[in-house]
Amino acid sequence: MPREADRPSSARNVLGGPLACCCERPRTGFYRDGYCHTGPQDIGSHTVCATMTARFLAFSAARGNDLITPRPELDFPGLKPGDRWCLCAARWREALEAGVAPPVVLTATHEKTLEFVTLEQLQAHGA
Repeated sequence: MPREADRPSSARNVLGGPLACCCERPRTGFYRDGYCHTGPQDIGSHTVCATMTARFLAFSAARGNDLITPRPELDFPGLKPGDRWCLCAARWREALEAGVAPPVVLTATHEKTLEFVTLEQLQAHGA
């Protein structure tokens, strides 16, 4: 469920603390609230707050998920290296296995991510 703007998030991050904001510009998250919140509608589990790299963006595009091209009809601005974005946990794991995983903001990565990868794997790529 999306967070109400005037209340802090009650979700937890992978370190056990409160979930921090991932990015307001561009506004990220499945619910476009700036946080990597998740819920029953979020089939892709957009829970990993990552800092985009050129290598990861090219990898994602090659896998059929173009994160570079703006899609205004989907409220998607298009990303560039240095932007933070809530990625699908399975896609981050796939990038990890391919050696192109982008850096992770641990305090803004939702604890549900630990169903897909280990904390040690995330910490090894901590931003």
